[in-house]
Amino acid sequence: MNTQPERDHGFQIWWQLTRPHTLTAAFVPVLLGTVLALEYTSSLHWPLFLAMLLASILIQAATNMINEYYDFKRGLDNENSVGIGGAIVRNGVKPETVIRLAFTLFGIALLLGIYICMNSSWWIAVIGLICMAAAYFYTGGPMPIAYTPFGEITAGFFMGFVIILISFFIQTGAINNVVMLVSIPVSILVGAILLANNIRDLDGDKENGRKTIAILLGRKNAIYFLASMFAVAYGSVVALVLMGIVSPWLFISFLSIPKAVKATNGFIGKTMPIQMMPAMKATAQTNTIFGFLLSIGLLIGYFV
Repeated sequence: MNTQPERDHGFQIWWQLTRPHTLTAAFVPVLLGTVLALEYTSSLHWPLFLAMLLASILIQAATNMINEYYDFKRGLDNENSVGIGGAIVRNGVKPETVIRLAFTLFGIALLLGIYICMNSSWWIAVIGLICMAAAYFYTGGPMPIAYTPFGEITAGFFMGFVIILISFFIQTGAINNVVMLVSIPVSILVGAILLANNIRDLDGDKENGRKTIAILLGRKNAIYFLASMFAVAYGSVVALVLMGIVSPWLFISFLSIPKAVKATNGFIGKTMPIQMMPAMKATAQTNTIFGFLLSIGLLIGYFV
């Protein structure tokens, strides 16, 4: 009986290399930042929204490719590895091709960034370059961020907080306390995606010398920590509503709670990475559904 993973073919190889299930983590913050801007601008600049959206997705996809390249170079990936694109170890794509494609996507994102700067502020260029540097050094360089306890904080800050603020700023020309506070729960849930990934890969990461939060806490406590991140994210929405900062319509985001519960329960009692894939998927879906519903709540509150 053949137990080897089935090889992808043609376009599917390149699509899987982007790790499409992670791309919504780039889409949701742009959407939320733009919807928040409605309250402070007479009309949205749709080309800027689309440029920001595409640039964020390209940076996320490039980050995934850099991850794939360096994990292969360091001997972490093989044909049976779970949660990877598999272009190199399963489909025979040259590592140099993967890293060149990643930098090509960075280049396209940079061109989009120039357009964004021309229509907003050149300070965005500085922030954008810092974001791309963080994306590269997440798994690249002599001391990858992914090997430290700071992966979740880095991902949540850059892929949540910063992207939401940029998306808001390019529409309004300013930043305020409301957008910063509303960005907190989404930033936490972006970090939760990384934590879920690290819980799944805990044993392999430990063998390869990583010091992630999941490793430092241990599997059981890491699952508790994941649950607490979900609780804080939803609790922050309650606080924002009670303080009168946002409309009660944002409680619609609580419809995503079953996904958060599924994600947490999906890790309990599991030790094999393949067993934890549904929980990993549910964590990413929690972020996606929560972010969409939060945006819908803001839209309803704006028009009602």
